[in-house]
Amino acid sequence: MILVCGEALMDVVRDADGTERETPGGGPFNTARALGRLAVPVGFLGHLSSDARGRRLAECLRADGVSLELPGVGPEPTTVAAATLDAEGRASYRFQVAGTAAPNLTLDHLLQELGPEVQALHVGTLGLVLEPMASTVAALVRREHGRRLVAIDPNVRAGLIDDAAYRQRLHEQLGLSTLVKASAADLAWVYPDLDAEAAAERLLDRGVRLVVITLGPEGAWASGNGAHARVPAPPVSVVDTIGAGDAFGAAVLAWLYEHDALDRDLRLEAGQLRSLLEFACQVAALTCARAGAEPPWRRELAGAGPPE
Repeated sequence: MILVCGEALMDVVRDADGTERETPGGGPFNTARALGRLAVPVGFLGHLSSDARGRRLAECLRADGVSLELPGVGPEPTTVAAATLDAEGRASYRFQVAGTAAPNLTLDHLLQELGPEVQALHVGTLGLVLEPMASTVAALVRREHGRRLVAIDPNVRAGLIDDAAYRQRLHEQLGLSTLVKASAADLAWVYPDLDAEAAAERLLDRGVRLVVITLGPEGAWASGNGAHARVPAPPVSVVDTIGAGDAFGAAVLAWLYEHDALDRDLRLEAGQLRSLLEFACQVAALTCARAGAEPPWRRELAGAGPPE
């Protein structure tokens, strides 16, 4: 099983024509759903609201095969992200977080020990920003990084970051990770003096085993254990890009799961990296082809079976 930790929230999406719609979202929430749809055993650890939106988020997770044995539930209203789409389907966000549910993942929600069925831990996005959730996630990573694969997707939301503590905490979490999946923009924020490939090398020098970089319409690049690969993005008619990065990261983990490679000592050859990237780009492209964070099901993918 892969345990995904962090926020679940509701995206209130304003389309280019001014119309609004609500879609379930949050980086870890999207990642958990995508893993479930890709037929990977997955659980979600977060704090959900007991309101109607929170119940809808829980229903979405269950419908996609995500275990909900661990999340806490409270009376706080569901956290909201107001997303505005530009003409090319790219989203910008404003977050309504004060007094809401997602940040209230506390140390009390953590099990004293994760079972042996948990092969990997995935963290990222607002789970690394909002307190007390961020400190809870950081404590969990510190406790577990020596026992199982830790994957991190920074998914930096600069508009919510107002203190140096986040940058320090993020650098610590990156150094404890086995796998870092990031966009080129994320790495530019983390290492403003380096280009994306140099930033990846910096992370590998710190002990990260695999760095995967998304390049938007230009595809993706990966490096680890002296092997490198780059693949183009498949052609797709973009509706919007909401959840595409999360689906990509989930597909990376799904590929590793199917190839029995969810290991702290992760080592892939160049051909394996290329296969992993091609699969993840296909999943992200299909997500871009539909409105909102709606990752594909396994049966929708080329070949329909496990990734080769």
